[in-house]
Formats: sequence, C-alpha cells, structure tokens
Amino acid sequence: MSRINTNVQSLIARRAIGINNASLQQSLERLSTGLRINTGGDDPAGLIASETLRSSIRAISTAIDNATRADTIVNVAEGGLQEISSLLLELESLVDQSANEAGLTAEEVSANQLQIDAILQSIDRLANSTAFGDTKLLNGNYDFVTSGVNIDEPTGTAVDHLDRVQVNSAKVPNGAYRQVNVNVVTGSEFAYISATGGAGTFGTGGAVSAVTIQITGNLGGDVISFASGTTAATIRDAINDRTQLTGVSAVLSGAGTAASPTAIMLTSNSFGSDAFVSVSVVSQASATALSLPGGAAEKDFGVDGTVTINGANAIVSGLDASIRSATLSVDLTLSRTFGSTDGGTSSFEITDGGANFSISPTVGLAGLESIGISEVTAAKLGNIGIGFLSTLGSGLTNDLSSENFTTAQRIVRAAINQVASLRGRLGAFQKDTLQTTISSLQVARENVTAAESAIRDADFAVETSALTRAQILVNSSTAVLQIANAQPQNVLSLLQ
Repeated sequence: MSRINTNVQSLIARRAIGINNASLQQSLERLSTGLRINTGGDDPAGLIASETLRSSIRAISTAIDNATRADTIVNVAEGGLQEISSLLLELESLVDQSANEAGLTAEEVSANQLQIDAILQSIDRLANSTAFGDTKLLNGNYDFVTSGVNIDEPTGTAVDHLDRVQVNSAKVPNGAYRQVNVNVVTGSEFAYISATGGAGTFGTGGAVSAVTIQITGNLGGDVISFASGTTAATIRDAINDRTQLTGVSAVLSGAGTAASPTAIMLTSNSFGSDAFVSVSVVSQASATALSLPGGAAEKDFGVDGTVTINGANAIVSGLDASIRSATLSVDLTLSRTFGSTDGGTSSFEITDGGANFSISPTVGLAGLESIGISEVTAAKLGNIGIGFLSTLGSGLTNDLSSENFTTAQRIVRAAINQVASLRGRLGAFQKDTLQTTISSLQVARENVTAAESAIRDADFAVETSALTRAQILVNSSTAVLQIANAQPQNVLSLLQ
C-alpha cells in the first residue's frame, strides 16, 4: 500500500465495526428488556400486531375482573336471600302450629303472632340492608322498570290485562326501551263438569231422590250428601262452602224450564292442564237423582292456552306465561278475562333497571348481561290472588286471630317459592353465565397472550447466540481497524 491520503481498508473496517456495535447493542437491549421489539424500527408490522393483541389482553383481563365482581355481588345477594328463606320456613312452622287450635292456648297463639311480627320485620330489614358497598340489592333497586302495563294501547284506557309482570333479564339500549307484545292466540280454560237432574233438569224443585257425591279438585276432595228434594241452589251453595277445601266452585245455568233446564256447572278455580274437577256419585236412591255426562263419574281437565310474546311461543301454564331468550326473559300472570279470551293483545315497555354487568371484552349491548333482582320485602312477597306476606302482621287480614290459616299458609308457601325461584335464577346466572364466561375468558387470555409473546418477546437462546457473535465481530473488526490504520506507516520505509 503506497497511498496514505485515503485509507480504504480503514473505512471498511470502521463501517464494519459500526454495524457490529449496533448488532451488539441490539442484543444487549433485547436481553436486558426481554423483548424482541422495543421500538417501531425493530419490526414495524410486528409492533402493530402486538399492540393490537395487547389491547385485546387488557380488555379480556378487565372483562374477567368485571365478571368476578359480578359474582361477588350475586354472592352477597344470595346470602341475604338465604337468611330470608330460613325466616320464611320458620314462619310456615308458626302458621302450621297455630292452625292446631285445640292444642294451643290463647297465650301461645299470641306468642306465635309476636314471633311472626318479628320475622316480618326481620325480612324487611334484610331486604333493605343487604348491600354491596352502598348499593342495596334486595329492596327493588335492581328490579326492572316497566311502563304501560295493563294499558290498552289503541284507546289509552286502563284495562286489567296482566296481574303480574316479572322481568328476569332484558337487554335495553341506553336511552331507549324494549317493547313487549303479548298476544293470546287461544285462551286457557278451566276444568268444568255440568251436572243435571236425572230427568235432564232440576226444574223448580230439587233432586228427585237422596244422593251422595264426591267432589275433588286441585286442593283436595270432600263427600257431600243431599236429601231428597234438595234444590239446585242448595247444592250449589254446599259445593261453594267447600271451595277452600276442594278448589271447586259451582254456578247455576239455565232457566229451570223444559226449554232451558237448570244445570249445576262445577268449575276449577285455576286454569290450565294442571287444573281438574272430578265428580262421582257415591250412592243415590234412584238412577234419576243426579246425571253426569260420563255416567256415575266424570273428570275434566283444564287446557293451557297459546300465547306469544314478541312473536315467540311462550311457555304457558294456566294463566302464567313466560319466555326465555338471550335478549328477554319475562314471567307474566295474565288476568282471568284476558288470559281466557282468544285473540287478546297487550303490550308494555321495559324502560330501565336491572343489574347490568359488562362481562365481554367488547363494550356494547351484545356483551352486556342483565338480571332483575326483585324486591323481597313482606309487602311484595306473595301475589295479588291470595294476598301478600305483610297481611300476616298483627291486626291485618291474615293474622293468627283471623284464623285464616289456609290462606296464610298459601301466602307463606308462595313467598317461599318466590325467594327460592330468585335464588335459583341468581345461582344459574352465577354458574351458567358468570363462571363459564370467566373460564372462557381465561382461556382466551392465555391464547392471546401466547400470540403476543411469540411476536414481541425475545428468544433468549437466539439472543445470547447473537450476542456472542456480535462480541466476536466487534473484537475482530476492532483488531482489523487497528491493522488498517497501521498499514500506511509502511510507506516510511521508502524514504530511508
């Protein structure tokens, strides 16, 4: 080498040492951070993909936290309901015990009433104190808000269409409402049997001879005997006197003439396929005493109607109709007139309410799960048909002094069923919605995290090998640069 103004070998060595130093620094950075991508320049496409996956991971983790929080809230509500359920069981025991009138003194009955009053107060206290933070859970705070219930939409006239509306869950858009349309295609029917005198009519008199019949309904049965000459009206009244025992009522039809003979219509007090009336002739003085369509015995069952809710076929049991779907779950009790009339229509709106939980990585109506937690105070437990739990308090309709033990027991059992149903719905929400969602999201988080790690995280085996290579290249390029810088000095030998 005889030229000294330009040392090409030195330039090459300097360029190589710069490249090797950059490679060494990159390996050191990756090993110190554990990441393959530290800046956008490391892998632009990989950075975009990994940031998208990181966003998904954060959303999934938050959804898991939300679902876990929801599970905790439901657990608190379940704890309060469990105590209320225990109180209701004790309440039934007190009612049943007090029904044993001959076996209790007045003082014992009075003491039982004091306990009942205390239980009703405790139920109200639990309903108003069970809370998560400062949010009460069992006082109706998380019940759905409805509008237009029992309103005849075309005329705006209030009518009795629905006796009970319970919204279990509904997805209602923010600032909007969800309309519920109820259509009775065919009405539910009660069970009925028509009994006449043996000659086809009771006329203006009664049965032509003595007769004993057995009447059985949903509540039980009884045997009734009638003397010869008993009028149809007397038979009707005797049957109605036992309605609380049998669940069967009687009315007269016909004018009592040859053209319109009198008949006794025995009907069940409830509707649907579970309702029945059974009448059988136990004994009669003559074959012309009482005539049944089936001969000596007759039994008839009610019929469940056909109801659609928002166009979908509802589950119908008598006057109760319900629907279960991903966007709407409601239980309705139709009024006797509306539920037994073909072609009836009614509608109402769900405007707000419910306990809403966002348990999906994507915020929106599709990822929202809601559940209605109805009020469980004594004034709300029970139903409009038989009465409410609060009427068992001292001085009210069904306290122990009224001796309405049958009604009181039915009210308590209805309340027990309501609380049990609510606990079941909350349990199903926990098990089949929250816990399955949490498990699914945890698996999703694992898979998405693995995908993000594959793109962004450093492979230490690869990086340590790259580090060793970079260190060797830096050392060798430094040595080469030293040699390249020393070579121009060889021209000095030419000057000697």
